[in-house]
Amino acid sequence: MAIVIIRTAIIYFALLLAMRLMGKRQLGEMEISEFVVASLIADLAAHPLQDMGIPMVNGLVPIFTLLCFEILIAGVCLKSIRLRTLLFGRPSVLVTRGVIDQREMHKNRFTVDELMQELRNCGLFDLSQVEYAVLETDGRLNVIPYPAAQAPTAAQLKVEVPDDGSALIVVSEGHVIGANLKRLGLDRDWLAQELRRKGAETPKDVYLMTVNHGGQSYLAKKERKT
Repeated sequence: MAIVIIRTAIIYFALLLAMRLMGKRQLGEMEISEFVVASLIADLAAHPLQDMGIPMVNGLVPIFTLLCFEILIAGVCLKSIRLRTLLFGRPSVLVTRGVIDQREMHKNRFTVDELMQELRNCGLFDLSQVEYAVLETDGRLNVIPYPAAQAPTAAQLKVEVPDDGSALIVVSEGHVIGANLKRLGLDRDWLAQELRRKGAETPKDVYLMTVNHGGQSYLAKKERKT
C-alpha cells in the first residue's frame, strides 16, 4: 500500500511540474499540439499507477520528453509564422457584415445552431447586428457587433464615472492578505476599524472582504455552523 501511495505522489507532483512548465497560456487556451500533449501525458501517467510492475522511470521519461517537445515547438512557433500556421491553423471568419460564410462554416464543421447559441451568449439575437464573427484557433468564437448594437460607453455618453479601481481581496476565509492591504495603501489599524464598522470583531469572523482604491469595502461574514 505504501508503494502505491508513493508512486501516486511522485506521478502527481511530476504532472504538476510538467503542466506548470508548460505555462499559463497553455493551461488557459489549448491549441491542437497542446491538447495532444496533455492527452498523451494523462495516458502515460496512468500506466505506472495501474501496473506496479512498470518502473516509474518508464512513465516519467516520456512525460518530460513530451514536455520538452512542447516547449521547443512553442519557442519555434514564436519566431516562425509559417510553422505557427501549419500547426495551429488560422482564424476563420464565419460572419462578415451580417453574411454567413457557408464555406467556412462547413470547413470548420460549425453548425447554424452552434453559431446562434454563441451569438445569444453575447446578447445578440439577430445576425444583422453582427459585423464579424471570428472562430479562433483555440475554438472560441469572437463576435464583433456593429457599433449601433454595442452598449454605449460612459465616454460616449459624456458621463463622468469615478475611477475607484478594481477591488482587491483583503480578507479571505479569516486570513488577512497583507500584500493587498499594502497595494491599497492601507494598514491593519484601518482594517480593524473597518471590520468593527461592518459589525465584525476580528478577521476570523470574515469569509470575504474586498476593498477598492477608493476605500469602498464589501464584507461577507462567515456563516455559523449548525
